[in-house]
Amino acid sequence: MKNIKLNLIRGSIISLLMVPLGYARLDAEFVRKSLVRILVTSQTLDYHAPWNPGRIGRSVGSGFIISETQILTNAHVVSNAKFIIVDKDGDPKKYAARVLHIAHDCDLAVLTVDDPAFFIGTNSLEFGPIPELHSTVTACGYPIGGQRMSVTRGVVSRVEFRTYSHSGLDSHLTIQIDAAINPGNSGGPVMQDGKVVGVAFQGYSGSVAQNTGYMIPTPVIGRFLDDIRDTTYDGYVELGVNYHNLLNPSYRARLKLPEGPGGVVVTTVLKAGSAYGVLEPGDVLLSIDGHPINADGHIRIGGKYVQLEEVVERKFHGDEVKFEIIRNNEKLERNVPLKGAWPFAIFARDYDRKPEFVLFAGLLFQPLSHNLLTAYKNTDLDLNHYYSRFVSDEIYRDHPEIIVLSAILRDPVNTHCEDLVNAMVDEVNGRKIKTLKDLANAFDRKPDRYVIKMIGKGKPIVLELNEVEIAQNNIKQRYGIVSEQFVE
Repeated sequence: MKNIKLNLIRGSIISLLMVPLGYARLDAEFVRKSLVRILVTSQTLDYHAPWNPGRIGRSVGSGFIISETQILTNAHVVSNAKFIIVDKDGDPKKYAARVLHIAHDCDLAVLTVDDPAFFIGTNSLEFGPIPELHSTVTACGYPIGGQRMSVTRGVVSRVEFRTYSHSGLDSHLTIQIDAAINPGNSGGPVMQDGKVVGVAFQGYSGSVAQNTGYMIPTPVIGRFLDDIRDTTYDGYVELGVNYHNLLNPSYRARLKLPEGPGGVVVTTVLKAGSAYGVLEPGDVLLSIDGHPINADGHIRIGGKYVQLEEVVERKFHGDEVKFEIIRNNEKLERNVPLKGAWPFAIFARDYDRKPEFVLFAGLLFQPLSHNLLTAYKNTDLDLNHYYSRFVSDEIYRDHPEIIVLSAILRDPVNTHCEDLVNAMVDEVNGRKIKTLKDLANAFDRKPDRYVIKMIGKGKPIVLELNEVEIAQNNIKQRYGIVSEQFVE
Protein backbone atom coordinates (compact mmCIF):
# COMPACT_ATOMS: atom_id res chain seq x y z
CA MET A 1 0.00 0.00 0.00
CA LYS A 2 1.20 3.48 -0.73
CA ASN A 3 1.81 5.71 2.28
CA ILE A 4 -0.12 8.98 2.46
CA LYS A 5 2.23 11.87 3.19
CA LEU A 6 0.63 15.28 3.11
CA ASN A 7 3.34 17.38 4.77
CA LEU A 8 4.40 19.45 1.76
CA ILE A 9 5.02 22.75 3.54
CA ARG A 10 8.34 24.61 3.51
CA GLY A 11 7.35 26.94 6.35
CA SER A 12 4.56 27.54 8.82
CA ILE A 13 1.37 29.52 8.23
CA ILE A 14 -0.22 31.73 10.86
CA SER A 15 -3.95 31.10 11.06
CA LEU A 16 -6.15 33.20 8.80
CA LEU A 17 -9.01 33.07 11.26
CA MET A 18 -7.65 32.76 14.79
CA VAL A 19 -5.14 35.63 14.97
CA PRO A 20 -5.39 39.22 16.19
CA LEU A 21 -6.45 41.74 13.60
CA GLY A 22 -2.97 43.22 13.41
CA TYR A 23 -1.54 39.99 12.02
CA ALA A 24 -4.12 39.53 9.24
CA ARG A 25 -1.98 41.28 6.61
CA LEU A 26 1.04 39.06 7.33
CA ASP A 27 -1.03 35.89 7.08
CA ALA A 28 -2.74 37.00 3.88
CA GLU A 29 0.66 37.80 2.43
CA PHE A 30 1.86 34.24 3.09
CA VAL A 31 -1.16 32.77 1.31
CA ARG A 32 -0.85 35.29 -1.52
CA LYS A 33 2.64 33.98 -2.22
CA SER A 34 1.22 30.51 -2.76
CA LEU A 35 -1.85 31.42 -4.80
CA VAL A 36 -1.68 31.08 -8.59
CA ARG A 37 -3.97 32.36 -11.32
CA ILE A 38 -4.36 29.87 -14.19
CA LEU A 39 -5.30 31.00 -17.71
CA VAL A 40 -6.25 28.16 -20.03
CA THR A 41 -6.74 27.96 -23.79
CA SER A 42 -8.71 24.80 -24.49
CA GLN A 43 -10.26 23.00 -27.41
CA THR A 44 -13.75 21.50 -27.03
CA LEU A 45 -14.16 18.05 -28.55
CA ASP A 46 -16.56 17.86 -31.52
CA TYR A 47 -18.52 14.61 -31.67
CA HIS A 48 -20.68 15.78 -34.59
CA ALA A 49 -17.60 16.28 -36.77
CA PRO A 50 -14.84 14.34 -34.97
CA TRP A 51 -12.37 14.91 -37.82
CA ASN A 52 -12.35 18.60 -36.84
CA PRO A 53 -10.04 19.78 -34.04
CA GLY A 54 -12.85 21.51 -32.11
CA ARG A 55 -13.82 24.96 -30.88
CA ILE A 56 -11.27 27.14 -29.07
CA GLY A 57 -12.21 28.44 -25.62
CA ARG A 58 -10.58 30.41 -22.82
CA SER A 59 -11.09 30.21 -19.07
CA VAL A 60 -9.56 31.26 -15.77
CA GLY A 61 -9.07 29.23 -12.60
CA SER A 62 -7.03 29.17 -9.42
CA GLY A 63 -4.36 26.95 -7.95
CA PHE A 64 -1.81 26.93 -5.16
CA ILE A 65 1.74 25.79 -4.67
CA ILE A 66 2.24 22.53 -2.74
CA SER A 67 5.97 21.92 -3.26
CA GLU A 68 9.03 23.56 -4.76
CA THR A 69 7.87 22.72 -8.31
CA GLN A 70 4.19 21.73 -8.15
CA ILE A 71 0.83 23.51 -8.29
CA LEU A 72 -2.44 21.86 -7.25
CA THR A 73 -5.72 22.74 -8.99
CA ASN A 74 -8.92 21.15 -10.29
CA ALA A 75 -8.91 18.82 -13.26
CA HIS A 76 -11.79 20.77 -14.79
CA VAL A 77 -9.68 23.94 -14.78
CA VAL A 78 -7.17 22.40 -17.21
CA SER A 79 -9.26 19.79 -19.05
CA ASN A 80 -8.82 19.74 -22.83
CA ALA A 81 -6.11 22.38 -22.42
CA LYS A 82 -3.90 23.24 -25.37
CA PHE A 83 -1.92 25.99 -23.66
CA ILE A 84 -1.69 27.00 -20.00
CA ILE A 85 -0.36 30.24 -18.54
CA VAL A 86 0.08 30.93 -14.82
CA ASP A 87 0.85 34.16 -13.01
CA LYS A 88 1.26 35.40 -9.46
CA ASP A 89 -0.15 38.38 -7.63
CA GLY A 90 2.41 41.17 -7.88
CA ASP A 91 4.37 39.64 -10.78
CA PRO A 92 3.44 40.95 -14.25
CA LYS A 93 5.22 38.12 -16.06
CA LYS A 94 3.22 35.24 -17.55
CA TYR A 95 4.71 31.74 -17.30
CA ALA A 96 3.92 28.72 -19.46
CA ALA A 97 2.75 25.73 -17.41
CA ARG A 98 1.99 22.10 -18.18
CA VAL A 99 -0.03 19.28 -16.63
CA LEU A 100 2.00 16.68 -14.75
CA HIS A 101 -0.89 14.55 -13.48
CA ILE A 102 -4.65 14.76 -13.90
CA ALA A 103 -7.45 12.75 -12.25
CA HIS A 104 -10.85 13.37 -13.81
CA ASP A 105 -12.54 10.96 -11.38
CA CYS A 106 -11.72 13.19 -8.38
CA ASP A 107 -11.33 16.52 -10.24
CA LEU A 108 -7.73 17.20 -9.26
CA ALA A 109 -4.58 18.00 -11.23
CA VAL A 110 -0.96 18.89 -10.59
CA LEU A 111 0.83 21.42 -12.81
CA THR A 112 4.42 22.52 -13.05
CA VAL A 113 6.32 25.45 -14.56
CA ASP A 114 9.60 24.65 -16.27
CA ASP A 115 10.99 28.13 -15.65
CA PRO A 116 12.43 27.93 -12.10
CA ALA A 117 12.11 31.71 -11.75
CA PHE A 118 8.36 31.28 -11.24
CA PHE A 119 8.80 29.58 -7.87
CA ILE A 120 11.25 32.13 -6.47
CA GLY A 121 9.70 33.91 -3.51
CA THR A 122 6.69 31.57 -3.28
CA ASN A 123 5.36 29.53 -0.37
CA SER A 124 4.07 25.96 -0.17
CA LEU A 125 0.91 25.34 1.83
CA GLU A 126 0.39 22.56 4.37
CA PHE A 127 -2.68 20.33 4.52
CA GLY A 128 -4.91 19.96 7.56
CA PRO A 129 -7.71 17.61 8.69
CA ILE A 130 -11.38 17.59 7.79
CA PRO A 131 -12.91 20.68 9.45
CA GLU A 132 -15.63 20.32 12.04
CA LEU A 133 -19.27 21.09 11.27
CA HIS A 134 -20.21 24.72 11.95
CA SER A 135 -16.55 25.79 11.90
CA THR A 136 -15.39 28.68 9.72
CA VAL A 137 -13.23 28.31 6.61
CA THR A 138 -11.77 30.81 4.14
CA ALA A 139 -11.76 30.32 0.36
CA CYS A 140 -9.00 32.04 -1.63
CA GLY A 141 -8.87 32.44 -5.39
CA TYR A 142 -9.49 34.58 -8.44
CA PRO A 143 -13.30 34.55 -8.94
CA ILE A 144 -15.09 36.22 -11.87
CA GLY A 145 -11.86 36.82 -13.76
CA GLY A 146 -10.29 39.13 -11.15
CA GLN A 147 -6.55 39.75 -11.17
CA ARG A 148 -6.06 40.12 -7.40
CA MET A 149 -6.59 37.55 -4.66
CA SER A 150 -10.14 37.30 -3.32
CA VAL A 151 -10.93 35.97 0.17
CA THR A 152 -14.40 34.83 1.26
CA ARG A 153 -15.48 33.16 4.48
CA GLY A 154 -18.06 30.46 5.05
CA VAL A 155 -19.28 27.92 7.56
CA VAL A 156 -18.96 24.14 7.10
CA SER A 157 -22.56 22.94 6.85
CA ARG A 158 -22.31 19.35 5.60
CA VAL A 159 -19.82 16.50 5.12
CA GLU A 160 -21.12 13.78 2.81
CA PHE A 161 -20.61 11.64 -0.27
CA ARG A 162 -21.63 13.53 -3.38
CA THR A 163 -21.28 13.12 -7.14
CA TYR A 164 -18.45 15.18 -8.57
CA SER A 165 -19.90 17.14 -11.47
CA HIS A 166 -16.71 17.02 -13.55
CA SER A 167 -16.97 13.30 -14.32
CA GLY A 168 -20.71 13.09 -13.66
CA LEU A 169 -20.16 9.54 -12.38
CA ASP A 170 -17.77 9.40 -9.45
CA SER A 171 -18.90 10.11 -5.90
CA HIS A 172 -16.42 11.02 -3.17
CA LEU A 173 -16.34 12.76 0.16
CA THR A 174 -17.41 16.40 -0.22
CA ILE A 175 -17.66 19.33 2.15
CA GLN A 176 -20.41 21.91 1.75
CA ILE A 177 -19.84 25.48 2.85
CA ASP A 178 -22.05 28.57 2.75
CA ALA A 179 -19.46 30.63 0.87
CA ALA A 180 -20.11 31.15 -2.83
CA ILE A 181 -17.77 29.29 -5.19
CA ASN A 182 -17.76 31.37 -8.37
CA PRO A 183 -16.10 30.78 -11.77
CA GLY A 184 -12.40 31.40 -11.23
CA ASN A 185 -12.48 30.16 -7.61
CA SER A 186 -12.11 26.58 -8.82
CA GLY A 187 -8.80 25.06 -7.79
CA GLY A 188 -8.12 27.56 -5.04
CA PRO A 189 -7.34 26.57 -1.44
CA VAL A 190 -9.91 26.57 1.35
CA MET A 191 -8.11 27.41 4.58
CA GLN A 192 -8.62 26.84 8.29
CA ASP A 193 -6.13 27.49 11.09
CA GLY A 194 -3.45 28.28 8.55
CA LYS A 195 -3.76 25.00 6.69
CA VAL A 196 -5.49 23.84 3.51
CA VAL A 197 -8.59 21.81 4.38
CA GLY A 198 -9.99 21.59 0.85
CA VAL A 199 -9.91 22.63 -2.79
CA ALA A 200 -12.84 24.71 -4.06
CA PHE A 201 -14.44 22.96 -7.01
CA GLN A 202 -18.18 23.46 -7.56
CA GLY A 203 -21.11 25.49 -6.33
CA TYR A 204 -24.73 26.51 -6.76
CA SER A 205 -26.40 29.88 -6.91
CA GLY A 206 -29.60 31.55 -8.02
CA SER A 207 -32.72 29.38 -8.13
CA VAL A 208 -30.84 26.18 -7.17
CA ALA A 209 -29.27 27.37 -3.93
CA GLN A 210 -28.06 30.59 -2.36
CA ASN A 211 -24.32 30.93 -1.69
CA THR A 212 -23.66 27.20 -1.54
CA GLY A 213 -20.20 25.96 -2.40
CA TYR A 214 -18.34 22.67 -2.24
CA MET A 215 -14.75 21.73 -1.65
CA ILE A 216 -12.72 18.56 -2.10
CA PRO A 217 -11.51 17.53 1.39
CA THR A 218 -8.00 16.45 2.30
CA PRO A 219 -8.62 12.65 2.37
CA VAL A 220 -9.44 12.83 -1.36
CA ILE A 221 -6.52 15.19 -2.02
CA GLY A 222 -4.18 12.97 -0.02
CA ARG A 223 -5.19 9.86 -1.93
CA PHE A 224 -4.58 11.61 -5.26
CA LEU A 225 -1.14 12.88 -4.22
CA ASP A 226 -0.19 9.47 -2.86
CA ASP A 227 -1.38 7.73 -6.05
CA ILE A 228 0.87 9.85 -8.28
CA ARG A 229 4.04 9.40 -6.23
CA ASP A 230 5.15 6.63 -8.60
CA THR A 231 4.57 9.11 -11.51
CA THR A 232 1.39 7.38 -12.71
CA TYR A 233 -2.23 7.79 -11.68
CA ASP A 234 -4.01 4.45 -11.26
CA GLY A 235 -7.42 5.78 -10.22
CA TYR A 236 -10.01 4.47 -7.80
CA VAL A 237 -10.94 0.88 -7.06
CA GLU A 238 -14.54 -0.30 -7.47
CA LEU A 239 -16.18 -2.52 -4.86
CA GLY A 240 -19.21 -3.19 -7.09
CA VAL A 241 -21.73 -3.74 -4.30
CA ASN A 242 -25.19 -2.25 -3.85
CA TYR A 243 -26.82 -2.51 -0.44
CA HIS A 244 -30.00 -1.59 1.41
CA ASN A 245 -30.32 -0.11 4.88
CA LEU A 246 -31.72 -2.17 7.75
CA LEU A 247 -33.61 0.54 9.60
CA ASN A 248 -36.89 -1.38 9.36
CA PRO A 249 -37.32 -3.65 12.43
CA SER A 250 -39.66 -5.95 10.52
CA TYR A 251 -37.08 -6.41 7.77
CA ARG A 252 -34.44 -7.18 10.39
CA ALA A 253 -36.73 -9.77 11.96
CA ARG A 254 -37.38 -11.34 8.56
CA LEU A 255 -33.61 -11.72 8.10
CA LYS A 256 -33.40 -13.22 11.63
CA LEU A 257 -30.93 -10.57 12.75
CA PRO A 258 -30.23 -9.90 16.41
CA GLU A 259 -31.54 -6.67 17.87
CA GLY A 260 -29.21 -3.73 17.45
CA PRO A 261 -28.48 -0.72 15.27
CA GLY A 262 -25.96 -2.27 12.90
CA GLY A 263 -25.71 -3.83 9.47
CA VAL A 264 -26.80 -3.36 5.88
CA VAL A 265 -27.93 -6.07 3.46
CA VAL A 266 -26.26 -6.65 0.07
CA THR A 267 -28.72 -6.46 -2.82
CA THR A 268 -26.42 -6.71 -5.85
CA VAL A 269 -22.82 -7.81 -6.47
CA LEU A 270 -21.70 -6.69 -9.93
CA LYS A 271 -19.40 -9.03 -11.84
CA ALA A 272 -17.30 -6.07 -12.97
CA GLY A 273 -16.50 -5.09 -9.38
CA SER A 274 -13.98 -6.35 -6.82
CA ALA A 275 -16.45 -8.12 -4.52
CA TYR A 276 -17.81 -10.58 -7.10
CA GLY A 277 -17.21 -14.14 -5.92
CA VAL A 278 -16.53 -12.99 -2.34
CA LEU A 279 -19.73 -11.30 -1.22
CA GLU A 280 -23.23 -12.48 -2.19
CA PRO A 281 -26.70 -10.91 -2.37
CA GLY A 282 -28.34 -11.39 1.02
CA ASP A 283 -25.12 -11.00 2.99
CA VAL A 284 -25.48 -8.64 5.94
CA LEU A 285 -22.41 -6.40 6.30
CA LEU A 286 -21.67 -5.78 9.97
CA SER A 287 -18.27 -4.09 9.81
CA ILE A 288 -15.64 -2.93 7.32
CA ASP A 289 -11.97 -3.00 8.32
CA GLY A 290 -13.08 -3.14 11.94
CA HIS A 291 -15.45 -0.16 11.72
CA PRO A 292 -19.00 -1.15 12.80
CA ILE A 293 -21.56 -0.40 10.08
CA ASN A 294 -24.73 1.31 11.26
CA ALA A 295 -28.08 0.31 9.79
CA ASP A 296 -28.04 3.38 7.54
CA GLY A 297 -24.71 2.38 5.95
CA HIS A 298 -22.59 4.89 7.86
CA ILE A 299 -19.49 4.37 9.99
CA ARG A 300 -17.31 6.41 12.32
CA ILE A 301 -13.84 7.07 10.90
CA GLY A 302 -11.43 9.74 12.00
CA GLY A 303 -14.08 11.15 14.28
CA LYS A 304 -16.44 11.74 11.34
CA TYR A 305 -19.75 10.03 10.50
CA VAL A 306 -19.43 8.97 6.85
CA GLN A 307 -20.69 6.30 4.46
CA LEU A 308 -18.95 2.92 4.60
CA GLU A 309 -17.56 3.50 1.08
CA GLU A 310 -15.07 5.96 2.58
CA VAL A 311 -12.93 3.00 3.72
CA VAL A 312 -12.74 1.68 0.15
CA GLU A 313 -12.14 5.23 -1.17
CA ARG A 314 -8.84 5.42 0.67
CA LYS A 315 -7.56 2.11 -0.73
CA PHE A 316 -5.44 1.44 -3.80
CA HIS A 317 -5.26 -1.25 -6.47
CA GLY A 318 -4.09 -4.49 -4.87
CA ASP A 319 -5.18 -3.56 -1.34
CA GLU A 320 -7.79 -5.58 0.55
CA VAL A 321 -10.82 -4.62 2.59
CA LYS A 322 -12.12 -6.89 5.36
CA PHE A 323 -15.85 -7.40 6.00
CA GLU A 324 -17.55 -9.04 8.95
CA ILE A 325 -20.78 -10.51 7.58
CA ILE A 326 -23.75 -12.69 8.41
CA ARG A 327 -24.58 -15.29 5.77
CA ASN A 328 -27.28 -17.91 6.36
CA ASN A 329 -27.33 -17.00 10.07
CA GLU A 330 -23.58 -17.63 10.34
CA LYS A 331 -21.08 -14.90 11.21
CA LEU A 332 -18.12 -14.90 8.81
CA GLU A 333 -15.16 -12.77 7.75
CA ARG A 334 -14.41 -12.08 4.10
CA ASN A 335 -11.47 -10.24 2.53
CA VAL A 336 -12.06 -8.49 -0.80
CA PRO A 337 -8.99 -7.81 -3.02
CA LEU A 338 -9.57 -4.43 -4.65
CA LYS A 339 -9.24 -3.49 -8.31
CA GLY A 340 -10.66 -1.04 -10.81
CA ALA A 341 -13.59 -1.74 -13.11
CA TRP A 342 -13.12 -0.38 -16.64
CA PRO A 343 -16.73 -0.97 -17.87
CA PHE A 344 -17.98 1.84 -15.60
CA ALA A 345 -15.97 4.36 -17.64
CA ILE A 346 -18.72 4.41 -20.28
CA PHE A 347 -20.86 6.47 -17.86
CA ALA A 348 -18.25 9.17 -17.17
CA ARG A 349 -17.59 12.37 -19.08
CA ASP A 350 -14.42 12.04 -21.13
CA TYR A 351 -11.70 14.67 -21.49
CA ASP A 352 -8.30 15.19 -23.07
CA ARG A 353 -8.89 12.55 -25.74
CA LYS A 354 -9.80 13.06 -29.37
CA PRO A 355 -13.10 11.31 -30.24
CA GLU A 356 -12.59 7.99 -31.99
CA PHE A 357 -14.54 7.42 -35.21
CA VAL A 358 -14.68 5.65 -38.54
CA LEU A 359 -16.28 7.40 -41.52
CA PHE A 360 -17.12 4.92 -44.27
CA ALA A 361 -19.21 5.75 -47.33
CA GLY A 362 -20.60 8.74 -45.44
CA LEU A 363 -21.62 6.56 -42.48
CA LEU A 364 -20.19 7.88 -39.20
CA PHE A 365 -19.50 5.15 -36.65
CA GLN A 366 -18.52 5.98 -33.06
CA PRO A 367 -18.24 4.09 -29.75
CA LEU A 368 -21.16 4.61 -27.38
CA SER A 369 -20.24 6.88 -24.47
CA HIS A 370 -21.60 9.56 -22.17
CA ASN A 371 -20.04 12.21 -24.40
CA LEU A 372 -21.68 10.80 -27.53
CA LEU A 373 -25.17 10.60 -26.01
CA THR A 374 -24.84 14.12 -24.61
CA ALA A 375 -23.52 15.63 -27.84
CA TYR A 376 -26.42 14.24 -29.88
CA LYS A 377 -29.00 14.63 -27.08
CA ASN A 378 -29.92 11.09 -28.02
CA THR A 379 -33.21 9.66 -26.76
CA ASP A 380 -33.27 6.46 -28.84
CA LEU A 381 -34.76 3.78 -26.55
CA ASP A 382 -32.66 0.85 -27.78
CA LEU A 383 -29.44 2.85 -27.57
CA ASN A 384 -30.18 4.12 -24.08
CA HIS A 385 -31.14 0.62 -22.95
CA TYR A 386 -27.77 -0.79 -24.03
CA TYR A 387 -26.03 2.17 -22.41
CA SER A 388 -27.83 1.97 -19.07
CA ARG A 389 -27.51 -1.84 -18.85
CA PHE A 390 -23.91 -1.99 -20.09
CA VAL A 391 -22.54 -3.08 -16.70
CA SER A 392 -25.52 -4.65 -14.95
CA ASP A 393 -26.36 -6.94 -17.90
CA GLU A 394 -22.68 -7.56 -18.69
CA ILE A 395 -23.07 -6.30 -22.23
CA TYR A 396 -19.37 -5.43 -22.12
CA ARG A 397 -18.48 -9.11 -22.34
CA ASP A 398 -19.71 -9.44 -25.95
CA HIS A 399 -19.29 -5.78 -26.84
CA PRO A 400 -16.40 -4.09 -25.00
CA GLU A 401 -17.34 -1.14 -27.19
CA ILE A 402 -20.83 -0.61 -28.58
CA ILE A 403 -20.36 0.83 -32.06
CA VAL A 404 -23.11 3.22 -33.13
CA LEU A 405 -24.07 4.59 -36.53
CA SER A 406 -24.29 8.10 -35.10
CA ALA A 407 -24.83 10.18 -38.27
CA ILE A 408 -24.85 10.08 -42.07
CA LEU A 409 -23.21 12.47 -44.51
CA ARG A 410 -25.65 12.13 -47.37
CA ASP A 411 -24.55 10.70 -50.68
CA PRO A 412 -26.24 8.50 -53.30
CA VAL A 413 -24.39 5.49 -51.85
CA ASN A 414 -26.10 5.75 -48.44
CA THR A 415 -29.60 7.12 -49.09
CA HIS A 416 -31.13 3.76 -48.07
CA CYS A 417 -29.53 3.93 -44.59
CA GLU A 418 -31.39 6.87 -43.02
CA ASP A 419 -33.65 4.70 -40.88
CA LEU A 420 -30.64 2.97 -39.30
CA VAL A 421 -29.16 6.05 -37.61
CA ASN A 422 -28.58 5.18 -33.91
CA ALA A 423 -28.45 1.47 -34.71
CA MET A 424 -25.56 -0.54 -33.25
CA VAL A 425 -23.20 -2.66 -35.33
CA ASP A 426 -23.31 -6.41 -34.80
CA GLU A 427 -21.17 -7.85 -37.61
CA VAL A 428 -19.60 -7.10 -41.00
CA ASN A 429 -19.50 -9.87 -43.58
CA GLY A 430 -20.07 -12.47 -40.88
CA ARG A 431 -17.34 -11.15 -38.53
CA LYS A 432 -18.48 -10.02 -35.08
CA ILE A 433 -17.64 -6.41 -34.28
CA LYS A 434 -16.59 -5.91 -30.65
CA THR A 435 -14.58 -2.69 -30.96
CA LEU A 436 -14.12 0.23 -33.32
CA LYS A 437 -10.79 -1.26 -34.34
CA ASP A 438 -12.63 -4.43 -35.43
CA LEU A 439 -14.87 -2.29 -37.62
CA ALA A 440 -11.95 -0.41 -39.18
CA ASN A 441 -10.21 -3.72 -39.95
CA ALA A 442 -13.39 -5.15 -41.51
CA PHE A 443 -13.69 -2.16 -43.85
CA ASP A 444 -9.99 -2.45 -44.80
CA ARG A 445 -10.47 -5.97 -46.17
CA LYS A 446 -12.05 -4.64 -49.39
CA PRO A 447 -14.47 -7.45 -50.33
CA ASP A 448 -16.67 -7.01 -53.41
CA ARG A 449 -19.61 -6.29 -51.14
CA TYR A 450 -20.00 -5.11 -47.54
CA VAL A 451 -22.90 -6.52 -45.51
CA ILE A 452 -23.24 -4.67 -42.20
CA LYS A 453 -25.71 -6.22 -39.77
CA MET A 454 -27.07 -4.11 -36.92
CA ILE A 455 -28.14 -5.34 -33.48
CA GLY A 456 -31.88 -6.03 -33.38
CA LYS A 457 -32.44 -4.91 -36.98
CA GLY A 458 -33.57 -7.30 -39.67
CA LYS A 459 -32.42 -4.98 -42.44
CA PRO A 460 -28.63 -4.90 -43.05
CA ILE A 461 -26.62 -2.20 -44.79
CA VAL A 462 -25.32 -3.51 -48.11
CA LEU A 463 -22.64 -1.55 -49.99
CA GLU A 464 -20.78 -2.43 -53.21
CA LEU A 465 -17.01 -1.89 -53.12
CA ASN A 466 -16.82 0.02 -56.41
CA GLU A 467 -19.62 2.37 -55.32
CA VAL A 468 -17.95 2.94 -51.94
CA GLU A 469 -14.60 3.88 -53.52
CA ILE A 470 -16.27 6.47 -55.75
CA ALA A 471 -18.36 7.83 -52.88
CA GLN A 472 -15.43 8.16 -50.48
CA ASN A 473 -13.65 10.74 -52.66
CA ASN A 474 -16.84 12.67 -53.39
CA ILE A 475 -17.79 12.81 -49.70
CA LYS A 476 -14.33 13.99 -48.63
CA GLN A 477 -14.42 16.85 -51.11
CA ARG A 478 -18.07 17.78 -50.54
CA TYR A 479 -17.86 17.93 -46.74
CA GLY A 480 -14.23 18.97 -46.32
CA ILE A 481 -13.20 15.76 -44.56
CA VAL A 482 -9.54 15.81 -43.56
CA SER A 483 -9.47 12.33 -42.00
CA GLU A 484 -11.73 9.31 -42.42
CA GLN A 485 -10.91 7.64 -39.13
CA PHE A 486 -9.22 7.97 -35.79
CA VAL A 487 -8.85 4.72 -33.87
CA GLU A 488 -6.52 4.34 -30.89
